[in-house]
Amino acid sequence: MQFCMFTHWGQPHFKRSNMQTFEEIMSDLKGRKFKPVYFLMGEEPYYIDAITDYIEKNLLREDEKAFNQAVVYGSDVDLGQIINMAKRVPMMAEYNLVIVKEAQNVKGIDGAAEGNVDPFALYVENPPKSTVLVINYKGKKLDSRRKLAKLLDKEQVLFESKSLYDNQVGKWITEYLRSQNIAIEPNAAEIMAAHLGTKLSVIVMELDKLKVAVGGSKKITAADIERHVGISKDFNIFELQTAIGARDFYRSALIAKHMGAMAKHSIIPDIAVLYGFFTKVMVLHGMRGASSTDLAKALKINPFFVKDYQAAARNYNLTQCASAISILREYDAYSKGIDAPPIGDDELLNEMVFKIISC
Repeated sequence: MQFCMFTHWGQPHFKRSNMQTFEEIMSDLKGRKFKPVYFLMGEEPYYIDAITDYIEKNLLREDEKAFNQAVVYGSDVDLGQIINMAKRVPMMAEYNLVIVKEAQNVKGIDGAAEGNVDPFALYVENPPKSTVLVINYKGKKLDSRRKLAKLLDKEQVLFESKSLYDNQVGKWITEYLRSQNIAIEPNAAEIMAAHLGTKLSVIVMELDKLKVAVGGSKKITAADIERHVGISKDFNIFELQTAIGARDFYRSALIAKHMGAMAKHSIIPDIAVLYGFFTKVMVLHGMRGASSTDLAKALKINPFFVKDYQAAARNYNLTQCASAISILREYDAYSKGIDAPPIGDDELLNEMVFKIISC
């Protein structure tokens, strides 16, 4: 796993003013500024694994790990065993390292211990300085009202890794590649985002393969995506979105036909993208006279795409935008088998596009 310093758009909103970001944590680790407890929680495993892997590989020298490093899984240990391991004195090393993976399976580690005494909160309140305890608490987050959450203050690390929203992925891809001195065309980033989804481990794996495929190129284009990933630069949901926004019936029909003919094509993600598009066009209608910069910020899009939304706003008034959204909802229900006509996704897509442009 590679460790790159880039903006964490998935940065969570656990209500703690002193919660560190991924970049801050990694900067401290690289400067060998270690904290006694790292409580890493949240829905997105990528950052949790990145922090944990770095500590596991770099805290101790190889010759120190045999006696001073323990990596355990939550289903195999209880809270008492973890605390006992964490209280061990290091042997011929500066630190004792304990990593608990899948810690969400350890009863009481979330500060919800039965009775009046919370053993883990007691440990966190006064941990040995010679131990680094890493807790991987995936898929969940602590209750901020509990004593444990309040004890994980600036002397410890409390970090929440939150999943990206669909509209954040393109920007994340751009920044990830930029951190490695590689540029990517805005439309290429969005094509990849629509193809890869929001799971960061999958995104990083595919981007790393793409980097190898393009060799020493310092800029990834839509043509590179088509050549190495197999996603057409001309017949994809973003080209369809642009054509629909321009009310270009011929181009829209052509793109929809090609997309529908692709193996295993599903209309569901197409509907999601177009729904977001028309929702943003409605917002744009309420911002007449705003600059492109302000529009990009309000719509949370790359400034490169503002012109497409402006064109759509000229071609679809508010009533027509609302009609388009209604059509998308109708076909979303069809795509999920609700009162669906006896036709495939390819025909559904063609029919939906025709209705939107005609509304």
